Amino acid sequence: MAQASIGAAPPSLDAVRQRIDAIDAELLPLLDERAALARAVAEAKAAAGDAGRFGLRPAREAQVLRRLLAMPRTGATPALVVRVWRELIAESLSLQGPFHLAVWGGRDPGRTVELARLRFGAAPPLRQVGKPEDALAAARTQGGVAVAALTPDSAWWGRLLAEPKLKVFAALPCLAAWGPLSALAVGEVAMEPSGDDRTFWVTDAAQTAATVEEALSRDGVAATLVTEAGGLKLFMLAGYYQADDERLARAPGGLSGVIGAAPAPLDV
Repeated sequence: MAQASIGAAPPSLDAVRQRIDAIDAELLPLLDERAALARAVAEAKAAAGDAGRFGLRPAREAQVLRRLLAMPRTGATPALVVRVWRELIAESLSLQGPFHLAVWGGRDPGRTVELARLRFGAAPPLRQVGKPEDALAAARTQGGVAVAALTPDSAWWGRLLAEPKLKVFAALPCLAAWGPLSALAVGEVAMEPSGDDRTFWVTDAAQTAATVEEALSRDGVAATLVTEAGGLKLFMLAGYYQADDERLARAPGGLSGVIGAAPAPLDV
């Protein structure tokens, strides 16, 4: 709808509704075409022998969403854009093979389920579990994703030090406007840098978090304590770090390691 000129009467409610109806009629064929293309991708992967392979690519998703959010907009909020495209991506993934969520919500299970749906859409089946270990077990199955809350009474994330395949690949929520970091998503997902990432690193260092952060800082690593429990500390590092990075090897602690990385919030 063309913007009203200065001094002109605003459009009537009926006119606005008619324009909304017209846009809906224009959107549906595009949505249908996109869904058909997603199905074609699934068929092409099956023909290439990749049927059933988990197609989740967090880095590419983040790059797509950042590009969309950088486009000119007058009314659509970042939250609306992210929610719509998350649903489209989830529907596409569900066509390509198994895709399911296991959620451990800690002290606020409702909130963690909400964050899981905001990140992964309504397409994948979601099951709430009573222990973080159950969520991680589900993540070891084909197409499985564990979403586990970050709480001061559980160091479930420390178990990932002994997991050869499971990695943190998403930090929830993915928009800063939706609140502080509250949960992590884990799966057997290929790790790739997205261009703006946060690495999650665990250490058993006995020193205070501030001391560890200072030691890392002297080596050029910006670190922030996320939580600590069971004698372990979980830090978030600004940037994408490989597991064998020498700067992390020099950091305090005898037992330490990278447990994954996630794109930074899309609205910062």
